[in-house]
Amino acid sequence: MAYYHRIGQIPHKRHTQFRQPDGTLYSEQLVGTLGFHGVSSLLYHIHPPTQIKKVGETIPYAPKLLKDRPLEPSHLRTLGQTTTGGDYLQARQTLIGNADVTMSICNPTERRMDYYYKNALADEVIFVHEGSGELWSQLGIVRFVAGDYVVIPRTIIHQLHFDEGPVRLLIIESFSPIETCRRYRNHFGQLLEHSPYCERDIRPPHELITGDVRESGDYLVKIKKEGYLHQLTYGHSPFDVVGWDGYFYPYAFSIHDFEPITGRIHQPPPVHQTFEAHNFVICSFVPRLFDYHPDSIPAPYNHSNVDSDEVLYYVAGNFMSRKGVDLASFTVHPSGIPHGPHPGTVEASIGKKETHELAVMVDTFRPLYLTEAALPYVDKNYPMSWNPDFKHEPPRAADMMD
Repeated sequence: MAYYHRIGQIPHKRHTQFRQPDGTLYSEQLVGTLGFHGVSSLLYHIHPPTQIKKVGETIPYAPKLLKDRPLEPSHLRTLGQTTTGGDYLQARQTLIGNADVTMSICNPTERRMDYYYKNALADEVIFVHEGSGELWSQLGIVRFVAGDYVVIPRTIIHQLHFDEGPVRLLIIESFSPIETCRRYRNHFGQLLEHSPYCERDIRPPHELITGDVRESGDYLVKIKKEGYLHQLTYGHSPFDVVGWDGYFYPYAFSIHDFEPITGRIHQPPPVHQTFEAHNFVICSFVPRLFDYHPDSIPAPYNHSNVDSDEVLYYVAGNFMSRKGVDLASFTVHPSGIPHGPHPGTVEASIGKKETHELAVMVDTFRPLYLTEAALPYVDKNYPMSWNPDFKHEPPRAADMMD
C-alpha cells in the first residue's frame, strides 16, 4: 500500500526490547517484499510465529489450463451457479488464468472458516459481488460489503467470516504485487489530484483481534503454494499480534468510490484502471456520464489489442456494447482477433447521456486460458454472436440488469 498505518502497541524504536507484562520479550516479525527493498510491516507477537507443532498432508490444489482450445471469444455464464462448494477454499473454481494471474468464482455456503489461510506466492483481490462480512487477519479486521475490492497481500494469514445471505465472489490471484497505478501517484507515493480515488477511500484494518490469542491448542494454517495446499499446525493462534506498523497490510476499497474519467469523445479503457501488477491491470467500469461531443458515439469502437487479452466480469446494469450477457458472466476476448460492440449497439448508443453499468475488467499481456472447471459455463454460440442475423438469448437476469 502507499501510506503508513499502525495499530496497537509497538516500541518507540524498531528492533529494540519490547517486553510483555510477565517480562518476556514480544516476538518481532518483519513481513516485507523485494528482499528488504519493498514495502513492509513490523508485527509484534505474543508467541514466536516460527513454532510449528505438526506438518500435515499436502493436498493438490491447482487448476488445469486448457491450452489446446480454439482461438475464439468466450462467454462464461456462471449466474445459475448459486453455490460452488462448502467453505471458502472448497468453493473456489478457477475459470481463467495464465502464469501471471488467475480468476475464480467462489460462492461458499459455510459462514466461517475453522482454519486459517495463507497464500504464499500470490496477492489476492476479492471482489465482493454479493454478500458482506469481515476479513480477519494478523493485522486486524477489515469489514467488507457488496462492491468492495478486498486486497490481501501474499503471506498474510487470514480468515473470512460471512454474514447471513448469499455470497458471490470474484477472486483475482496475482503472482506479482497488486499496486495502485503509477500514473496516479507522485514520487512520494501519494495519490495525485487527478487520481480516480484517494487514500480516504482505502480502508485498512481498524482493530486487532482479541480472544484466545494467548491460549495454547491446535491452530491449522492452510498455505497455498505452487499448486498445493500445505497444512501446518501451530500451538498458538497466528492472530496473537499486539501491535504493528508499516505499509504492508490488507485493505478494502469500494468500486462505488471509483470516480470515472470522462471526455468529449469515447475514452479508452485505461481511464478505468484501478490496480496494476506485472503483466496485467484491473479496471472498474462504473456509472458515468457519456461523451459530450455533439457527434460522439458512446459505444466503444472495434479494437485489436495486439498484445492483450481482455476479460470482463459483469456486475450490474445494462452493458451498452453487449447483448445476451448475464450478471456474473465473463467475456474473454483474446489477442489475435478483433472485438467490439454487438450489431445494433453502436447506433443505439448515440444520443444516450449516461450509463449505469458496473463491471470488473482484467487486461493481460500474456495469453489467458480457460480451465477445465470453466467448460460447463461456456456459451458455445458466443463466437458467432456478431453476425447480423444471430438470435441473442436474453439475459437470464434481465430484471436485475435494469
